[in-house]
Amino acid sequence: MVDTGSPSRGREIRVLLADDHAVLRAGLRALLEKEPGLVVVGEAASGSEAVALAKTTRPHVVLMDLAMPGKGGIEATRRIVALGIGAKILVLTALPQEAQLSDALEAGASGFMQKVAPVEELSRAIRAVADDRLFLDQDAARLMVLHRYRRAGQVDDEKVTAGRLSARERQVLALLALGHSSKEIGLKLSVSPRTVDEYRARLKDRLGLLHRPELVRFALRTGIIAET
Repeated sequence: MVDTGSPSRGREIRVLLADDHAVLRAGLRALLEKEPGLVVVGEAASGSEAVALAKTTRPHVVLMDLAMPGKGGIEATRRIVALGIGAKILVLTALPQEAQLSDALEAGASGFMQKVAPVEELSRAIRAVADDRLFLDQDAARLMVLHRYRRAGQVDDEKVTAGRLSARERQVLALLALGHSSKEIGLKLSVSPRTVDEYRARLKDRLGLLHRPELVRFALRTGIIAET
């Protein structure tokens, strides 16, 4: 499992539910409203409705089903991320698939887990992505590694660029993509936060990547994120 830090504590987390099954939404609402600090601010039955509600309710986390009528979960994820309101997308799926994982993360999702997960696990995932951390359940983590190896024989500009990065630059990039702060990365790599910031600036100049979803996409497509 990839969960790169402790859950968010001491603040209210606003959650938007996006799923076309009313019974599932009702069940999720009932479970989440029993969890301290989690508040359900809306329910959407389609991708378009999820985007519209995200604009008005400004949630911290959207629980996103991928198979919805109209604009599906992938497109809704892309549009909500593009709003720039800071909402994090946690994808809930019945059966995780490699293509779903890749498409969701590349669209800007911050987490991926199965709908059958216990409420304690779901709560931990919500708090993790609210803290701007990547959360993958065990099946999704295995699929991510498989995706890396399926692409291992492909040669493209991104892989050439990634191959020119130093080992330390690759470490910093992977940890940034996973949502670690400069202070946390410094502790892990035994360097100062200022040194990490210098690496961050260097990576931005070399790769032209400004935002975390871009880092995640690059690190996923090149296999760097699986090296941590």
